[in-house]
Amino acid sequence: MKIEGKIIAENRKARHDYFVIETYEAGIELFGTEVKSLRAGNVNLKDSYCEVDKGELFALGMHISPYEQGNIFNKDPLRPKKLLMHKREIMKLTGLVSREGYTLVPLSLYFKGSRVKMAVGLCKGKKLYDKRDSAAKRDADRTIEKAMKNRY
Repeated sequence: MKIEGKIIAENRKARHDYFVIETYEAGIELFGTEVKSLRAGNVNLKDSYCEVDKGELFALGMHISPYEQGNIFNKDPLRPKKLLMHKREIMKLTGLVSREGYTLVPLSLYFKGSRVKMAVGLCKGKKLYDKRDSAAKRDADRTIEKAMKNRY
């Protein structure tokens, strides 16, 4: 899935800790002060995850800092945010998550027009040796790139 629009935040830890099998786009139900805080870039996706509850999808652990001029209209920064997807997509994800080792993780938050969207990844956890392999591959690619750059 290609993201079209201004990226607000990315969850880089998710790509380090999980293999991303599939990516889905979901709308997110927010209040006005939360959107203003997002426009200022005050959001953290680091330890967030998604969960299906009674046929609805929620993002948990996502921290949106309170808007400075929001006073009484500010909401709890860690409240569960409802994600907006079609019912059949949610049911498909529920079936996939119930399988062993799969989880739903927010990958990025972005604006699509005036709307806030979230890229949700269907992920499978990496083992320690998988993380070592990806780090070794990244280092090898870096040295190759450096050698190619110095060659010319």
